[in-house]
Amino acid sequence: MRHLHTRTAARRMVAALTVLLFAVPGAPAVANEEGRASPALADGLALTPPMGFNNWNSTHCRAEFNESMVKGIADIFVEKGLKDAGYQYVNLDDCWALPARDADGKLVPDPARFPNGIKAVADYVHSKGLKLGIYTSAGTKTCSDVGFPGALGHEYSDAQQFADWGVDYLKYDNCNNQGVDAKLRYTTMRDALKATGRPIVYSICEWGQNKPWEWAADVGHLWRTTGDISDTWGSMLSILKQNLPLAPHAGPGHWNDPDMLEVGNGGMTATEYRSHFSMWSVMAAPLLIGSDLRTASDETFEILGNKEVIAVDQDPLGKQGSVISSEGGRWVVAKEMKDGSRAIALFNETGSPQRVATTAAAVGLPDAAAYTLRDLWQHKSYNTAGTISATVPAHGTVLVRVSADRRWNQHPPAVELGLDGSPLVQAGLPATLPTTVTDLGRTPARQVSVRLSGPAGWSVKPTSPTTSKALSTGRSLRTKWTVTAPQGTPTGSYDLTLKASYRSPARVRVENVLPFTATVVVPPPAGTSELGDLPWLSAANGYGPVERNTSNGESAAGDGHPITIGGVVYAKGLGVHAESAVEYYTGAACETVTAAVGVDDEKGANGTVAFEVWADGTKVASTGVLTNAMPAEPLTADITGARLVRLVVTDGGDGIDSDHADWADARLSC
Repeated sequence: MRHLHTRTAARRMVAALTVLLFAVPGAPAVANEEGRASPALADGLALTPPMGFNNWNSTHCRAEFNESMVKGIADIFVEKGLKDAGYQYVNLDDCWALPARDADGKLVPDPARFPNGIKAVADYVHSKGLKLGIYTSAGTKTCSDVGFPGALGHEYSDAQQFADWGVDYLKYDNCNNQGVDAKLRYTTMRDALKATGRPIVYSICEWGQNKPWEWAADVGHLWRTTGDISDTWGSMLSILKQNLPLAPHAGPGHWNDPDMLEVGNGGMTATEYRSHFSMWSVMAAPLLIGSDLRTASDETFEILGNKEVIAVDQDPLGKQGSVISSEGGRWVVAKEMKDGSRAIALFNETGSPQRVATTAAAVGLPDAAAYTLRDLWQHKSYNTAGTISATVPAHGTVLVRVSADRRWNQHPPAVELGLDGSPLVQAGLPATLPTTVTDLGRTPARQVSVRLSGPAGWSVKPTSPTTSKALSTGRSLRTKWTVTAPQGTPTGSYDLTLKASYRSPARVRVENVLPFTATVVVPPPAGTSELGDLPWLSAANGYGPVERNTSNGESAAGDGHPITIGGVVYAKGLGVHAESAVEYYTGAACETVTAAVGVDDEKGANGTVAFEVWADGTKVASTGVLTNAMPAEPLTADITGARLVRLVVTDGGDGIDSDHADWADARLSC
């Protein structure tokens, strides 16, 4: 799908046409829901989630999408070890064809992009031991504004062309569908693909609009559960939250698809991309690279090529991870593995470090004296008495694999490094930062020492012991530090590192590291201030940046319009796009946040959102779901005594399409 919020309402609202209008003479009858023969396609395809590449997220319809690029990606799969890691499909998205069919009604590859045709590209990809995918739409045209031909009414002819070219994978989109029933359209293409006799993985891309997880298990091998992803933290987070509850519907040959990977496209941090890759893997999602690998960094290849994380995604049991807990943005998601182990994602959606914890029993592991815990990003193994926990950086994920392993005592004890409180510092003033080093293992950690280091020029001094002869199970070394940023240090985030070293019972020296950021802050001024004029600590947004005193324009900063809700224009406020979170330092000196909140008028009748205000991790005010048809709703939150205030906009439960939200006249009283 090309973003729903960029298509016209007319395209969405086209009148329904009868099925007969698009019937294909001689085509096999379409099975109805009652006539399904099996709960999943029994063709042996996609028994693990498909892995590969799709060009759309990095190229869209630009001229750089061509035969040379596709061949280059295939070469890189082999040269960089991605093929060996499991990536198989090199997929073409929209814009590969000419806008018109030929005189015989056949699709014509664009001779400028693919001068040798699609079969020649498929042959090249196959020569590398890889497979080729292609794209079209279950409508009269594809999603591009150019209007390339779709397959509605041409299913059998198009499917046969794809098979003749050597295509191995079809992404079947949902634009210009003329209101024809989704089940019928997608089942017709299933039957057309089957009639070719060629094994073709079938990706249903109808954006979750008709809940395909409830009916498509014997229609396609995977189905999109959401609208399009974009290269932002807010978009990724929204899609993650929509896909997580659908775990019961996934399995070998039928997968929930939360859309392609954005890893390496530049809109998120490395920490956020590791979270993206970790969470897609624990959800048993298709792993389709969306960045241009010809210019990718070593860090991007390191993330995409992590075989231990990929093994979680590709586990043959085919279970999607289930949510164990999610309180306060601290997520525990556990995935049962074929060998009886559990892959566990400790995911922190918040803007500050958080302790995320669970137990072996809570994730379904059998009772045991101890367990082996493998950190899949550090590539290190430890033993644990049963606690599975970590202090997870903002927007970070710790991904571990835990098993009831009799050889647990071959590994050193797991030791958790922790922070007590948010590391906020005012320049020139000493701040107290307590840290902990806790033995989670069944065996003791001996000769424990801890060290905290900060930026050059900062003063970091311990005010309590930094060593312990031994820590037994559950025991902690607690150290207080005085941290001082030099006078005049600009506001912003600064890197600090907490390091702990210890010896295992086998006298092996182990070092654990917890990198985190301290934030230099300035208290807000006394009186009433416009939040659109104050500096924030952090801001995450679904599309584009958070805007000051204008609406959200979805792309570059400053591309919004005057904030307008229900025909009323507001000069001040914040323009955001769900999922969104904007955090401010209030220094325990403020009393209230007030705003008039709602969906901006610029999206017409579209958009559903909900607003929340959080104070020091506690929700203190919220709205119900608001739509564009509603006037601005007044919102007041009591934040007395809070050091941190977070303004959150969620998607209203139906995805983030068109969710332009305004905190109009947002004010802070101190």
